[in-house]
Amino acid sequence: MARHPPSGRVNITELLTNLQARHDAATTQAGELRDLLGTLTADPALNVTRSRLGRLTRQGFLTQPGRGRYQKRT
Repeated sequence: MARHPPSGRVNITELLTNLQARHDAATTQAGELRDLLGTLTADPALNVTRSRLGRLTRQGFLTQPGRGRYQKRT
């Protein structure tokens, strides 16, 4: 699992890479990322995760191959 910086900030791209390595999957869902983070368990936290993934997709860091699926841009 990824080490998280002392500031509590998490690098989503790093999390996606680690998740892909662990599960041999090309894509992930917001809920899987939330579970990987381990600290976010409430439903609103899932919406925050989805919002962040959407922002990263719009900024070009991630792609969205299907509804609710995200992957690191290659």
